[in-house]
Amino acid sequence: MMDRYGLLCRNIYDNRRITQRELAAAMNLSLGTCNHLIKEAQARKLISYDADAGEYSLLKEGVRLLMKYRVDSAVILAAGFGSRFVPLTFETPKGLLEVFGERMVERQIKQLHEAGIMDITIMVGYLKEKFEYLIDKYNVKLLYNPEYHEKNTLSTLWHARDCFKGKNTYLLSSDNWIRTNMYHTYECGAWYSASFMKGKTSEWCLSFNKKGLLTGVAIGGMDSWVMYGPAFFSKEFSELFFPVLENYYKAPGTEQMFWEQPLADLLNGTAGEHLPGVEAPPVPDIYINKQPEGQVYEFENLEELRLFDSRYQDHSDSAAMQLISEVLHIPESEITDLRRLKAGMTNQSFLFRANGRSYICRVPGPGTDKLINRRQEKAVYDTVKHLDLSEHVVYMSADTGYKISEYYEGARNGNPKDLDDITQGMRLLHRLHDSKLSVEHRFDVRERIDFYETLCAGYERQLFEDYSMVRSHMNGLLDRLERLNRPQVLSHIDSVCDNILFLPDGSLRLIDWEYAGMCDPLIDVSMCAIYSYYSEEEINRLLRIYLHREPKAEERFIYYSYIALGGFLWCLWAVYKSSLGEEFGEYTLIMYRYAKNYYRKIITAPEFLEIGMAP
Repeated sequence: MMDRYGLLCRNIYDNRRITQRELAAAMNLSLGTCNHLIKEAQARKLISYDADAGEYSLLKEGVRLLMKYRVDSAVILAAGFGSRFVPLTFETPKGLLEVFGERMVERQIKQLHEAGIMDITIMVGYLKEKFEYLIDKYNVKLLYNPEYHEKNTLSTLWHARDCFKGKNTYLLSSDNWIRTNMYHTYECGAWYSASFMKGKTSEWCLSFNKKGLLTGVAIGGMDSWVMYGPAFFSKEFSELFFPVLENYYKAPGTEQMFWEQPLADLLNGTAGEHLPGVEAPPVPDIYINKQPEGQVYEFENLEELRLFDSRYQDHSDSAAMQLISEVLHIPESEITDLRRLKAGMTNQSFLFRANGRSYICRVPGPGTDKLINRRQEKAVYDTVKHLDLSEHVVYMSADTGYKISEYYEGARNGNPKDLDDITQGMRLLHRLHDSKLSVEHRFDVRERIDFYETLCAGYERQLFEDYSMVRSHMNGLLDRLERLNRPQVLSHIDSVCDNILFLPDGSLRLIDWEYAGMCDPLIDVSMCAIYSYYSEEEINRLLRIYLHREPKAEERFIYYSYIALGGFLWCLWAVYKSSLGEEFGEYTLIMYRYAKNYYRKIITAPEFLEIGMAP
C-alpha cells in the first residue's frame, strides 16, 4: 500500500514550513488523521518540529525511509503522429508544439529537472529527427520505436521496457501540458494522474477504494475521476506489470491498444480474455493521484488548443493553414473541423470546413517534388476542368503542389470488386479518352522507369536478385510497344478505384491527376487492374468491359505489356519511397510479380509472337 510515513516525509522534504492543514490536504487526509500521523512519525524519530521556527525537519530515519522512494528516471512517449492536430503535425510532432511560447515536451523536461530527475528517455517515431536537438539542450536520450506507424502506445511502452527495470520511473506523454510542477524527487507508490470530469464523459473512468487504491476502469461514465496525464511506476509495480504487458504485446489483436489496456484489464479481472492459457497474473498496486481542475491538459484537437492559447486562433505557424487563410480570405480561426484523411501513397490530405463548406487540402509528401511535375499537373487540371470530369479545384500551386479542392459530402470511392462500379469507372475513362483533349507533355513509361531507377541509386538491384534480367525484359516490351505506333490521348495513369468518386446525385468524378499526360489509352485500364490487385480472370474481364467486346490479340498484348511495365514502374516508385522512410507493406512485391508474371504470359502466348517485333 501507499506508505503514508513516506508521503509525510516527502512533503516535508519538499517544504519544511508546510502547515498541518497543508499536509492534510496534500495527503488527502482529514486534519485529525494527519495530526495522529505526525505524532506517530515523531515517535518513530522520522521527523521533528520546531514550534518557534514553524518548521519541520527530517531526521536520519526519515531520510533513510525516503531513499528507497527516490525517483530514478522518466520516460516520455513521443512516437505517435497526432492525427487530430493536422495540418500542424504534418510539419511538427505534437509534443513539440508550443503552448504560450514553450514547447510542451520541453516544459515537462524542465519540470522533471526541477525535481532532480535527469535520466530522461524520449520514445520517438514519427519525425524522430525533430527531437534530436533535445539531446544537446537537455542531455536526454532518444529511443526509437520502429513500429510507431502501425501500432499504438502498448508497442511504444514495450520497446521502452528496459528503462523501467529496477527503477522508480515516471511515464509521461510529450503532448501533455502541466500547469504546476507535479513531479517530486521521491514517490511512495505507483499512481496514475486523474482529473474530475463533470457530467457525461467518454474518458477512462476510475474506481478506487477509500485509500485511493485503483480497483477498476470503465470506458465512459458520469461525474467521474478519469485517467488524465502522467503516471508513476515504482520498481515493485514494474516488476509485476511488464510481464503482463509483454504477453499482451505478443498476443494477436493488440496492435492498436493503448498501454493502459493491460492495466485496466488487470484491475477489472479481465486480462485472461486477451491471454488465454496464461495463468491469472497478480494485480499490482497502483493509486489514484487526484489533480485539481486546470492542472493537467491533454488537448484533443487543434480547436481545443486554440481555446487555451489564443495565438493558435490566427497564427498556427502552419504553411497549410496560412495558405487556406489567404486563398479563402478568412482568418485561421474560421478554419474548423480539421480531420486527417487516410494518408495517400504520394501525399497527405486533411478535411476542413470554412465559409459553411467542406474542403480538402493536399500537402505534398516527402520526395514528391522529384516524382511529380506540378506544372504539368496544373496544366492537366486547367485542360479538363470544363468537362465536369475532375474534382472542383479551388487552388493549386504549380510550384509547391499544395492543392485545395471541394469536398463532396456523401461521396464514396469506387469498389474494385463491384462490377457496376467498375463498369461505370470504365465509361468515365472512355469519356476522357474520347474527349480529344491534349496537353503538351507525355507520360513516357521508358523515361519514367529510367528516372525512378536513377532515384533508387542501385538499391533496387540489392533488393531483387534477378533485377537485371527483369529490367532487360521490360526494355524488350518497350521496344515492341514503340514499334506499334499507338495513338496518344490524354490519360489519367493513376486510375485506381479510390480515385473514382461516386457522388450522391449519381455523377462520377475522377480525382488526383498527378501523373496524367498523353499516352496510350489502354494504360489506364492496365493501371486500374494492377492497382486493384486483380487476378487473371478479373484482369481479362476488365478489358472486355472497357472495350465493350472481346479484345483483339494486339489489344491484349498492349494491355498485358502495360500491366507488366506498370508493375515494374510502381515497384521502383515504392523502392524509392521506402528509401525515404515510407513503407507500403507488400505493395512492392505485388507490383514486381505483375511485371514478371505478365511478361511470362506475353512471351509464352503464340498469338503475341509477332506483335511489335522488328521486321
